[in-house]
Amino acid sequence: MTDGARLPRTILVLNGPNLNMLGTRQPEVYGSDTLADVVTLCRRTAEPHGVVIESAQSNHEGELIDWIHGARGTVGGIVINPGGLTHTSVALRDALVIPEVPVVEVHISNVHAREEFRHHSYVSPIATSVIAGCGIRGYAYAVEELCRHLYSGERPHGDAA
Repeated sequence: MTDGARLPRTILVLNGPNLNMLGTRQPEVYGSDTLADVVTLCRRTAEPHGVVIESAQSNHEGELIDWIHGARGTVGGIVINPGGLTHTSVALRDALVIPEVPVVEVHISNVHAREEFRHHSYVSPIATSVIAGCGIRGYAYAVEELCRHLYSGERPHGDAA
């Protein structure tokens, strides 16, 4: 197990295309919470653990990949909602293994109850955990999971004993 005292006490929360439109885009699917609400929730969840949240959103795949590359050695884990890139981007999937940190994939809606093309994820096979269909609470669950795993020595729920 990695020594939590030596890990950077920072979690990177990344959001992909169209997530800047949370609160206005299809509220019947994504709810009325905004991306600012997501970031606030993540920070409130991390604070009791002494963990800092860095967050970023882009509609551009290359920018997301650059941020992931920059995370190597600077963060203890990544929470990512890749948006539509979930189903299309091998490049994003390949980038997510570069920092060599746990990754939690988050989706606000239950992608498995939606259109068939949303059922496949390039990110899920390399993710430590996948959370879908919990609204923005899924981000808080993801941050909690990483904090427990990284800084308390607990195994993530997806790891076999």
